[in-house]
Amino acid sequence: MLTITVKPFDAFTIDELYDVLQLRSEVFVVEQDCVYQDIDGKDRKALHVIGKDSDGKIVAYTRLFNAGDYFEKASIGRVVVSEKARAFGYGHEIIKASIEGIKEHYHTEAIKISAQTYLRKFYNSHGFTQIGEEYLEDGIPHISMIR
Repeated sequence: MLTITVKPFDAFTIDELYDVLQLRSEVFVVEQDCVYQDIDGKDRKALHVIGKDSDGKIVAYTRLFNAGDYFEKASIGRVVVSEKARAFGYGHEIIKASIEGIKEHYHTEAIKISAQTYLRKFYNSHGFTQIGEEYLEDGIPHISMIR
């Protein structure tokens, strides 16, 4: 089970920020072999959903944006779970917490995401539906989805 916290950028400890950036780089840059600018200047505007395992290690993460900050609807991005922790259902836990975080902090249930295409069924299981056609984002097939 994850211990999940939601916090603004300025509430990060230095160690938490380092660990989040390390996890994002480990998965998005190294594992997915995708050279892109992860540190995109948007983290300061986002709320951060941090999932820690029983050892206190950050193994799951997302960032949340209010409507108009990234898309016209509130959004969830940088959804990531450590490769070693994927067998435990942490992806489902962090998405549920992210949806609740948007409801609680942004007072809306309308959410738009840019999802990696291979995760369509995962996001469908959380109430998201595809809109539009597949497109490439940083060389990886993506689809727009709304909830």
